[in-house]
Formats: sequence, C-alpha cells, structure tokens
Amino acid sequence: MNRNTLTLGAIAVGALLLVASQTFYVLDQTQQAVVIQLGKVVRVVNSPANPGPGLQAKWPFTESIVVFDKRNQMLESNQEEIIAGNQERLMVDAFIRYRIRDPYRYFTALGNAETARSRLEQRLNAALRQALGTANSEDIISSRRSELMKIIQANLISQANSSRLGIEIIDVRIKRADLPVANQEAVYERMQTARQQEATRIRAEGEQRRREIVAQATGDAERIRGEGDAERAKLFADSFGKDANFAAFYRSMRAYETSMGQGDATLVLSPDSDFFKYFGRGPNAQ
Repeated sequence: MNRNTLTLGAIAVGALLLVASQTFYVLDQTQQAVVIQLGKVVRVVNSPANPGPGLQAKWPFTESIVVFDKRNQMLESNQEEIIAGNQERLMVDAFIRYRIRDPYRYFTALGNAETARSRLEQRLNAALRQALGTANSEDIISSRRSELMKIIQANLISQANSSRLGIEIIDVRIKRADLPVANQEAVYERMQTARQQEATRIRAEGEQRRREIVAQATGDAERIRGEGDAERAKLFADSFGKDANFAAFYRSMRAYETSMGQGDATLVLSPDSDFFKYFGRGPNAQ
C-alpha cells in the first residue's frame, strides 16, 4: 500500500467523520432544540409537547441546531427605583422563574437567550412599576407584598401568552423592597407614630368596653340584691304572720348584733329595759 492510498484513505475517513459530526447530535432530558435551515425553523426536537431525547440526526451542512434548556430558569432584575402610590421612593429587587414551553415560538419571538433575558427583564420592570405604583410603600414592604406579587405574576403571564413568547411564567418574587437610606428614618418614625395612635385607639375602646361591662355587672348586682332583699322581706313577713314571738325575738337578735357586734359599743339603759328582756327571760319573753 503506497503513500497515495494511505492519504486517500485518511481523507475519506476524515470526510466521513466530518459528515457524521454535522449529521448526528445528542440531546439529553434537560435539553430541547430547534433545527434551522436557511434561517427558518424546520422542526423542534425533544420539546415538552413531543419529548424524544437521545441521538438525533439532521441534514449535514444545510441544517443547524439551537439548543435550549428545558429546566426552570431564573432571571434577576437589576435594582429599580419605583415610586409607590403614596409617592414614596422604593428600591426594589425582584426575580422571575420561567421555563421554555414552545421552542419554536421562543426562538422566533426572542431569538437567543441574551435577547430573551433582556426582553423579560423589561417586562418584569414594567409590571413592577404598574402594580407597585398603585400601592402604598407600607403595603409593598410588608402587609400586601404577597398579593402584589400575584398581581405582577398574572400580568406577566398575560403578556407572555398574548405575545406568544413560548414561555411559561412559574413564579415572581420581590426579594427586597426598601426605602432609600435618606428616607428610611422619617418613614419609620411615621410608621411608629401610626402604630402608637392605633394602640391608643384600641386601649380607649378597651377602657370603654370595660366600663360598659362594669356598669352592666353593677346594675345586675343591684337588681339581684334588690330581688334578694324583697324575697327576704317577704319571708320575714310570712314568718311574722305565723309566729309573732319568734319574729320579735329575731328582730331583737339583729338589734343586739348591730349595736354590740363590734365589741366596743356603750349602751346606757335601765336593767329592766325591754331591750334586754330576752337576756333574762329567753325567746318566750313578752
């Protein structure tokens, strides 16, 4: 075998390898691709709607492929200064998570990953300004942040669907929403004053409620005491009608208790006074 034959064989092997490298390619489970011919997409490979990873083939030299990730992707926007509904300036950081659902539409609408990220960031910033521009800074920072993120996400989903971007918006999050350093102290003082006023109002309402409860309880107690006194008087009257001697004895015992119950009373009375008749003659004294 002469040198020319070896040379021709090497050229043939090299040509076959070149053709094979331009013909065959491999996509794993996390990848999808569009096949392009003369600048147009002719087919989509291993898309979510038509999965088929593994060894693939294309026409050599006339067709090329652009590979995209099938997994969830995250885009963090640059920090933006946004004016809230109460004219407070806020520094907002947000991010968006998305995935490519239709590689054909994604490629035709956005082209490449760099362009896609730039367009998505612009849309995210616009959605942030639209939603946060109608809310107060306090709502954005704390109380309504979750609700506002849902509004922003719904806005982006609507834009992605109407613009046929070929992407699915999975989540939108506001990482941070802070006041500029120059404004923080004044706003925090205002928030503290508002909270103090709210606490004062709640305490006043509680005090008013306490007074109402005490007044109601006092009224109920007086009513019950009056009913008890009436019942006692009735029982006493009934008892007096049945046994006048016992009733008189009972009244005298109460008089003794009232006048001498404290132990320091001084009474100046005749020894044979009727007041002491029960001491000498007992309950049957007349």
